[in-house]
Amino acid sequence: MKNSHSAAYAAAGVDIEAGYRGVQLMKEHVERTVIPGVVSGIGGFGGLFAPDLMGMREPVLVSGTDGVGTKQRIAQLMDKHDTVGIDCVAMCVNDIICCGAKPLFFLDYIAIGKNTPEKVATLVSGVAEGCVQAGCALIGGETAEHPGTMAADDYDLAGFSVGIVDRQSILDKRMVAPGDAIIGLRSSGVHSNGFSLVRKVFDVEHADLGRHVDALGMPLGEALLTPTRIYVKPVLRLLESVAVKGIAHITGGGFYENLPRSLPDGIGASIEKRAVPVLPIFDMIRRAGHVDERDMFNTFNMGVGMTLIVAAADLDAAMAVLEQAGERPVLLGHTVSGEGVTLC
Repeated sequence: MKNSHSAAYAAAGVDIEAGYRGVQLMKEHVERTVIPGVVSGIGGFGGLFAPDLMGMREPVLVSGTDGVGTKQRIAQLMDKHDTVGIDCVAMCVNDIICCGAKPLFFLDYIAIGKNTPEKVATLVSGVAEGCVQAGCALIGGETAEHPGTMAADDYDLAGFSVGIVDRQSILDKRMVAPGDAIIGLRSSGVHSNGFSLVRKVFDVEHADLGRHVDALGMPLGEALLTPTRIYVKPVLRLLESVAVKGIAHITGGGFYENLPRSLPDGIGASIEKRAVPVLPIFDMIRRAGHVDERDMFNTFNMGVGMTLIVAAADLDAAMAVLEQAGERPVLLGHTVSGEGVTLC
């Protein structure tokens, strides 16, 4: 790239040399994610990956794409950019695992007002950390400078992941029956959903995000930036030993929107509110915004980032496997005849 320079393009606000420097700075982070199957490094026109298909009768690819959403505004206000990449990966791979698939690789896309190589590399360091937590490889991406359409400090981070599952192992929600147990895996906080409401409730553009909040044990901005938990490894471990019937990633829309996605027609979910490990940040949002309980459970994860449905007879075994994997699972309730989600 030594001979690549365009004075005219630079005058228009796009520094292609900054892009090259950013790639060099991010390489050390990308190398952390290399796993068996990676064929190419970053910098080419496409990322190459050769999946291991041994033992699979009919491999099926599963894809997922998502972004960080307006949570990244908190990162910009805090000038802290090393964690939102974890959120970006989490929002994709946590969806993929709901099919029973193992994530293989990830690609990111960063649109930025002004390409500052150090900032871009910091963003990618978070993406790489997310990939390490998910056990997948970061095999490519794109950084696009958008002068004139984005402010210099603005950026938007999105990603795309591909996983694989044997067709016979794809989770089939038609197997869910009344009386099945619904297990919850704890969240780390707000994760990466509902931030349009969060930003309004806390008036983040004018708030002191660095002020310590005793109820949270940390500054408000730090609590809001707590990365989304990645559930891939414990769930894959559970799938190896227990017949899981359904999995739901509790994202925007909360319990009411996401739990039904893991249920067949004619089956609903009965959730005990007292079993939900509500985190202090949600109590703060509810009080500060005067948000009613129904809206809270229809917007946020409320302390549960993923739900798993197993037969009642498999509950003890499932809880034991999850605990051995480092989780603190909770029994949220059970499935019932009917439709939708009932909190009781």
